[in-house]
Amino acid sequence: MKLDILAFGAHPDDVELGAGATVAKAVAQGKKVGIVDLTRGELGTRGTAETRDQEAADAAKILGVAVRENLAFADGFFINDKTHQIEIIKMIRKYQPEIVICNAVDDRHIDHGKGSKLVSDACFLSGLLKIETELNGEPQAKWRPKTVYHYVQWKNLEPNLVVDVSGYMDVKMASVKAYKTQFYDPNSKDPVTPITSKTFIDSIDYRARDLGRLVGVDHAEAFTVERYVAVDSLFDLK
Repeated sequence: MKLDILAFGAHPDDVELGAGATVAKAVAQGKKVGIVDLTRGELGTRGTAETRDQEAADAAKILGVAVRENLAFADGFFINDKTHQIEIIKMIRKYQPEIVICNAVDDRHIDHGKGSKLVSDACFLSGLLKIETELNGEPQAKWRPKTVYHYVQWKNLEPNLVVDVSGYMDVKMASVKAYKTQFYDPNSKDPVTPITSKTFIDSIDYRARDLGRLVGVDHAEAFTVERYVAVDSLFDLK
C-alpha cells in the first residue's frame, strides 16, 4: 500500500498530540495516511504496553488512518544505529510515502529528539540503492520521501510553518482522549504526571488557537522543516 503521508511517533499518542488534526484533515481530503509507533510506551507511568496497544488502535480508527504499526523498540533506550535505522527503512520502503512527519527535533522527553533524528536519518538512507532490505522474503526497492516535517511537542519551538487545521480539532481531541490511561481523569488513583492535568489537556486546544490567531485562522498545528519550503507564487501563502 502506497501512502501519501507516513507519520512516526516515538510513543503511541505522539502523533495524535503533535499532528492529529493535520492527519485528520489529510484523511478528509482523500489522502492515504499511516502511523508507525517506534515503541509501545511501556515505561509510561500510567497504563501498560497492552492498554497503549488498544488505545492506539482506537485512536487510529478515530483519525481514519489506513494503517498503524508498532516497531516495539525499547521505550527510553532505543538508539540511532544501523539496526534501528534498517527497521525504519523497511517501513519507508513498504509504504513509499511522499511526506514523512515525525517527532520534534528537541523536546522534554529524550525519546522525542532521538526518534526525530533516527527517522530523519533513515529517510535519507532509504534512498540509497546499495542498502538492501527485505520484507516478507521479498527485496524492497529504494525510496526517499520528498520531504520530512517535524511536529512541535512539549517545548514551544519556533515553527517554520503552520497548518490550518480549523474544523479538525474535535477529531484530534477525540484521538488524544482515546488514551484514557494517559491523560486527565479526575477519578484516577494513578500517580500524577506532567501530562495528566486538566491544564495539559486544555493546552492542546489553546496552543492551536494561539497559533491560529497568529495566522488568521481558528486553529493551527506547528512544524519545523529540514529544508526551505518552496511555493509557486507568493499568492499560495495565506
